[in-house]
Amino acid sequence: MTESPYTRPDMKAFLDALAAVGGPALADMTLEEARQSYVALHAMADRPARDLAVIRDLTCPGPAGDIPLRLYDARESRDPGPLITFYHGGGFVIGDLETHHNLCTEIAALMDLPLIAVDYRRAPEHPFPAAIEDCEAATRWVASSPAELDRKATGIISMGDSAGGNATIVVGQVLGASPADVPIVLQVPIFPLASNAIGSDSLETFAEGHVLTKAAIEFFDAAYQADRTDPRGFPILGDHSNAPPTVVATASLDPIRDSGRDYAKALVEARRDVVYLEMQGVTHSFTNIRAAVPSTQSDLERIIGAMTLMLGSV
Repeated sequence: MTESPYTRPDMKAFLDALAAVGGPALADMTLEEARQSYVALHAMADRPARDLAVIRDLTCPGPAGDIPLRLYDARESRDPGPLITFYHGGGFVIGDLETHHNLCTEIAALMDLPLIAVDYRRAPEHPFPAAIEDCEAATRWVASSPAELDRKATGIISMGDSAGGNATIVVGQVLGASPADVPIVLQVPIFPLASNAIGSDSLETFAEGHVLTKAAIEFFDAAYQADRTDPRGFPILGDHSNAPPTVVATASLDPIRDSGRDYAKALVEARRDVVYLEMQGVTHSFTNIRAAVPSTQSDLERIIGAMTLMLGSV
């Protein structure tokens, strides 16, 4: 008899509550319903946003028009230093600045660094590689220390969750080949899609009942239409020899867990500096359910600790 994977008590309580609520699956919703449900989930499950000295919306030029951004900073003014660029999750389909607002305030406060969240174009209206092109353009803009930020960048910390974790890795590869004005000094993909999850053990093991489902992944995949031969879609195919220092975080109950493991393994084999953290007993999106699953706040703080450690070695 196969033993069930370990699930934390507070995680199990949240999963049981979600199951009791019921409702249509993501793949059975309209696009607008799916986006609204994602906003509602994070509003219900995440900790409240922090009060920060600076929370300001702005834009930067992009390949298809202006890209909405949001600047977060615990301080009104800054000496030159690293800036965080954050790419939100949501399968490249349902996330936006609002779904990750609370999390971005927390990261900016805990790291005590400016953070610029990027509201890239979403599929299916704008399929692959539109999101990646926007993330690259926004990162290059931030790296140029534009007057609009009133902050001088000495380096970039690229960071994102899920689809944003994919973008984090891809931006690192693209800017490694064609550098921006300042380098990426650290990249932090959180439960990223790096390799094709279809057919992986984790996808089959956690196909249902663990926040992100196999059906939802297939829904996102069909909408985004990433080229399976293009490293900008599946960055495990890219060059890892020039990867910046990296913190990779996965969740043990995540259907795309094995994709993050694949990427961490590729970095080790390429002899790159990497810290790999797998959070035991929690699911995909653990960074955005910190009120409903209180133990996940400590998981986020472990990621922040690893980032601090890696920055100290740069």
